[in-house]
Amino acid sequence: MATATKVKSKIKLAPIGDRVVVERDESEGRTAGGIVLPDSAQDKPARGRVISVGTGKLLNDGTRSKLQVKVGDRIIFTSYSGEGFRVGDDEFLLMREDEILAVLED
Repeated sequence: MATATKVKSKIKLAPIGDRVVVERDESEGRTAGGIVLPDSAQDKPARGRVISVGTGKLLNDGTRSKLQVKVGDRIIFTSYSGEGFRVGDDEFLLMREDEILAVLED
C-alpha cells in the first residue's frame, strides 16, 4: 500500500514591483486555557514569513526603490491585507510592501 506524502511546490513565485509573497503563520488551535478551537472559530494570524520579493517600486525618475523587507523576514501585517491564492496545497498572500506593518526581529 502506498502512502501519500506532502511535497513542497517547485514553482518559483516572482512578484512584480513592490509586491511580496508571504506565507501566513499557522493559527493557534487552542486557547490559553486549553480549549480546542474548531477551524471556523480560529482567527487567521496577521503574521507570516516573506517567501519572495519584487524588484522594488518604480520611481518617477525611472529608478527602482529598494524594498525594506527580504526573503525570510518574519512580518506583521493587517488582517485584511494582501490577496490570498493557492499553489497546489500551499496558501500564500500577495501584498504590497506598504501593507506590512513591522518586521519581527529574532
